[in-house]
Amino acid sequence: MATYAVGDIQGCYDPLRRLLDKLSFDPQRDRLWVVGDMVNRGPQSLATLRYLRGLGDHCVAVLGNHDLHLLAVACGVRQAKDKDTLAELLAAPDADELIQWLRFRPMLHHDEQRQVTMVHAGIPPVWTVAKAKEQAWELEQALRSPDYVYWLKKIFKRSKPRPWDDELKLKKRLRLTAAYFTQMRFCNAWGELDLDSKGATAGVGYAPWFSFTQSPCYHEQIIFGHWAALNGTSKLANIHAIDTGCVWGKSLTAINVDSWQRTYVSA
Repeated sequence: MATYAVGDIQGCYDPLRRLLDKLSFDPQRDRLWVVGDMVNRGPQSLATLRYLRGLGDHCVAVLGNHDLHLLAVACGVRQAKDKDTLAELLAAPDADELIQWLRFRPMLHHDEQRQVTMVHAGIPPVWTVAKAKEQAWELEQALRSPDYVYWLKKIFKRSKPRPWDDELKLKKRLRLTAAYFTQMRFCNAWGELDLDSKGATAGVGYAPWFSFTQSPCYHEQIIFGHWAALNGTSKLANIHAIDTGCVWGKSLTAINVDSWQRTYVSA
C-alpha cells in the first residue's frame, strides 16, 4: 500500500488520471492525499470531484481557497467570477451531494504515525501543529453546522490584516484561520498576513510563512500547495511544496509520503 499526496488539481481531471496511471495507483489498496483546490479554473471540476468522492476512505482531501469559494457560490454568499469554471458542476444532478461532501472535508490532515501534516496554504509561525489542529477543528465545525451559510459570510468578509490573538472573537478567529489555511503565502513573525503579494517576493516586513526559524512548526514535516510560483520547492527538506501550476499549463505533482519521491506529468 502506498500513500501519495497530489498538488492543486483545480479541475484538471485528465492530468490527474494520467498521474495516477503513471504511479500505478490502485484505488482499492493505495491512498490519495489531496492538498486542496480540487476545483476551478481547470475544465473538469465536476469529473474531478466525482472521482475523488468515489474513492471513499482512500482519499483524504483538505479544503483550499477555490473549494471554499465554490461552497460560497453554491449557497449564494459569493458571486461567480469571470474566470470561474464551476457552472457545469453547479448544474449537475448530483451537485448537492458533491457540495455536501466538500463541506465535510477537513481543513488540515495530520498523520500521527508518520508525523506529517498536510494543509492547503500553510501553518502560521505563531502556531504549533497541535494549535493548528485545534483551529482546524473549530473551522470545520462551523462549515459542517446548520449555520454554515452564516459562517461562510463571516469568513469571506473583508478585513484588515491582523496578527493572531487567542482572544479574538469567534468570527474574527474563523476568518483569520481560514486565511491561514487557504490563502497564506507571506506573513510576519506575529502571524499578520500579506495577502497582496502572490509571486515569489514579499512586501516589506514579510517573508514566506515557513521561513521563521523560531516557529514551533519550523522543523515539522508539512505538505502544502497553493503557491505555484515556488515551482514545487520551499528550499527546506521538511517543507514540501507540491503546487507546480498544472492549471497554468505546467505540471501536476504527486509525492510519496513515505519515500518523498516525486512524480510529475505535464499539463
